[in-house]
Amino acid sequence: MAGPAAGALQQQQAGPPQPPQRVTKEMLIAAMKLIGFEATDAHINLMLPGVNRALNGYEQLRKIDIPLDTEPAFWFHPGTPDKVPPAGPARFRPTARTAKGRTWKTLEDVAFWPVTELAPLLRGKLVTSTDLTKMYLDRLKRFGPKLLCVITLTEDLALQQAAEADREIRAGRYRGPLHGIPWGAKDLFATKGIPTTWGAEPFRDCLQELLRPC
Repeated sequence: MAGPAAGALQQQQAGPPQPPQRVTKEMLIAAMKLIGFEATDAHINLMLPGVNRALNGYEQLRKIDIPLDTEPAFWFHPGTPDKVPPAGPARFRPTARTAKGRTWKTLEDVAFWPVTELAPLLRGKLVTSTDLTKMYLDRLKRFGPKLLCVITLTEDLALQQAAEADREIRAGRYRGPLHGIPWGAKDLFATKGIPTTWGAEPFRDCLQELLRPC
């Protein structure tokens, strides 16, 4: 059925008008060639809206007048507007709920426990950092290929540091709630001797060469 009503329905289905794209497809292809990056035509079409949104966002941020003597924010105090953050520096405060109130059949049962509940296990010598690290390494090997969440698995380094943490804890040199807790770093941090690829194919090899002399 033709007419104004049909035209209005078509406009609603199409959504609001999109702003013109200042970064064109040709510009994006040329920029990717400069960094040695290739993508399919379908992927480029998916990138274009995000690239243009990012450009508009950067321009809006640059319009904000920030005096040169403005200090960066070093503290983050989450909370609702009616809550006043406590005075003084933020401190790690373990919750009242600890491993004493929880049980597990296998060590993998604690895989998603928070640090506030893992820390008492290590401090009380109920588990070792080595066993905890082996459990997480096993999970990374099992689920990494499916989730594609692992770039560089530093297994030997993790086990070496876990063994050192166990020696210190056994000797009574407990350093605090993070002592012996396995952790992973995002592939954005330049680390001596470890590839940092930013998760991007163009940097799979070249950044390894850049990091070796560090």
